[in-house]
Amino acid sequence: MSAATPLDGKALAAQLREDLARRVAGRPVGRRPPCLAVVQVGEVPASTVYVRNKQRACEEVGFRPVRVSLADDLPEDEVAARVATLSDDPDVDGILVQLPLPAHMDPHVVLAGLDPAKDVDGLLPLNIGRLVLGMPGLQACTPAGVMRLLRHHGISLAGARAVVLGRSAIVGKPLAALLVQADATVTVAHSRTRNLAALTREAEVLVVAIGRPWFVTAEMVRPGAAVVDVGINRREDGTVVGDVHPEVALVAGWLSPVPGGVGPMTIASLLENTWLSYCGRLGQPEA
Repeated sequence: MSAATPLDGKALAAQLREDLARRVAGRPVGRRPPCLAVVQVGEVPASTVYVRNKQRACEEVGFRPVRVSLADDLPEDEVAARVATLSDDPDVDGILVQLPLPAHMDPHVVLAGLDPAKDVDGLLPLNIGRLVLGMPGLQACTPAGVMRLLRHHGISLAGARAVVLGRSAIVGKPLAALLVQADATVTVAHSRTRNLAALTREAEVLVVAIGRPWFVTAEMVRPGAAVVDVGINRREDGTVVGDVHPEVALVAGWLSPVPGGVGPMTIASLLENTWLSYCGRLGQPEA
């Protein structure tokens, strides 16, 4: 049995960054570069790594990155005020608040003062609503990255049976909406779904985003299916694994690696959203 074809997000994201760098370099002489501000509350090691990767990606394409590091014991309203101040800054085009926040903070409260036009994570209610309605706007980064990854590899979605395992507002729900818009027939499954393995075996496209290491095994996958592993789980030995067991590669037709699959596409979508915000605000052509 041959191994699944990798859904190589790392290579595709590199191409997208190269194209974006070209567009940034072609902006009018004297015009400032796009600016992405990332707010990190506390020093969760995994979050620090993610923020650093986003800063490097910004620098690679010619953006100006701004990192705002805040103590995790700050009152919720002070963090919300900092986000609102960034939102009012005309030289900041995109704002991302690194999740998760400390337990005493409600993300909805912290993000309340964020201009939807600068919500480059695409997670504010207005932007989620526009996504669901199929209207133009800033799309949630990971779902947008997954869709681009599938299309780039020629995965046919029209009429396909798709199963999204995970119902979060960050990945599962917006991704289901995008798959429906691509004419797939979509089922959203979760921890309380009955006969889960029987359901996932029906999927021609299976997206797994539940945060449980190696949860999906080979017997849960339809032969030849396209399997997208959104999970990022750090084990005690420091290694990072996905939600899909490596043995699935012997059954699936396509499989996204972890790392190197969806993660790079999420950052590429973040950069693209920042560019779209910049162009919309300054009248810069997007192409």
